[in-house]
This record gives sequence, structure tokens and C-alpha cells, in this order.
Amino acid sequence: MHNSPDTLYQIPVKYRRMENLHILFWLFKDVAWCMVWKPLGIVMIVPTLLISIIIAWRTRNMVSELCHNLAICLWISANSYWMVSEFLHFDHIEIWHTYTYKHIALIPFVMGLVSLAYYYLWYKPRHRGEVGTL
Repeated sequence: MHNSPDTLYQIPVKYRRMENLHILFWLFKDVAWCMVWKPLGIVMIVPTLLISIIIAWRTRNMVSELCHNLAICLWISANSYWMVSEFLHFDHIEIWHTYTYKHIALIPFVMGLVSLAYYYLWYKPRHRGEVGTL
């Protein structure tokens, strides 16, 4: 099936509510990080990451959505690790040359970029016009 200007992308209301709740948790986590409210920031990792994983799982049949939602899961993972490394004061410790423990967050960040690169550079060009290749 090909997309037309009238093709609709619909999300069930219960999924949309979960996505909205996810944004709330994510903001609480990042505000806690900014304000150095360590217990709240660390606790908020669990619902923020868990909901992002559930959203990715629910969209596993749509390559476009799956790749983007995996990138979000990886972003939250990297972001959470970085936050914890700052909270526990090991972010600045050198591992190798000028790389510190904070730089370990680059691993999931890059994995998220790889997920999006796969979609935009390989999958989407080969599936032009298909529903689900937004």
C-alpha cells in the first residue's frame, strides 16, 4: 500500500496517553538532573525507560516507528547513565587518554544514531511510498 496525501497515521488513545505520561516522566527526570535532586532523578529513570521500551515494543511492526522509538530508548539510556555518573561523581574520572566515564554515554547515543541511519539511509530508500515509511 502506498501513502497518499490523505493517508492517516492513527495512534490508539491508550497508546497516546502512555506517550504523554512518558513525556511527563522524562521531564521530571531531566528537571531533577538539572536541580541535582539525586533520588528523584534516579527513581525517574525506571518509568521513563520502561515506558519507552513498551512504546518501542508496541511499534515493532512499523519499521519507521520502531527505529525512532529504539533511538529514544537508547537516548534515555545514555542520558540516564550520564546523569548518574554526574550524581555519583565519577563522570570526570579518566578511563583512557582524555576519555572519561561520562563518555561511555556515547555508546548508546551512537547506537541510537545507527538505528536512525539504518532507517533513513537503507530501509526508507528501498521502501518508498509504503505505509509506515514516514
